[in-house]
Amino acid sequence: MLKLIHMVEDKIHARSTGPYSLITQQPLGGKAQFGGQRFGEMEVWALEAYSSAHNLQEILTVKSDDVVGRVKTYESIVKGEPISQPGIPESFHVLLKELQSLGLSVDLMHDFDSESDLDLSGIVEDVDLITSVNEESNLIISEENSDTSTESLERNN
Repeated sequence: MLKLIHMVEDKIHARSTGPYSLITQQPLGGKAQFGGQRFGEMEVWALEAYSSAHNLQEILTVKSDDVVGRVKTYESIVKGEPISQPGIPESFHVLLKELQSLGLSVDLMHDFDSESDLDLSGIVEDVDLITSVNEESNLIISEENSDTSTESLERNN
């Protein structure tokens, strides 16, 4: 009989606070670095399947890389106040910096009071232009197809 060499004392690991990555501000991984548990893509899907949006939001923001939200949440818990809405995760800021390094101009839209604050007129004009071009090209293609089909019928007769 062989002895199982895996012991609970060696495997158990928990984290309340600890070190974070300097770039992404996410908790480090693994027991050796006193990191947090990995919450992967399939775990996210599982929580989505159970419609637990608030738990998922907390795990992906406050418990991960939302630095401002993490501090506000801690203060709210200590003071006994309601927890405020989480902010923008640091990973999103990293994505913005990567896009800007590619030369793309990214502008964020903040807190709109109503739909009147959004100026969609340029977008609507672009969509109308694209639609009209598509309709014209479809008309030309259908005319060409009908011409080629009549030519092939004439050749066959």
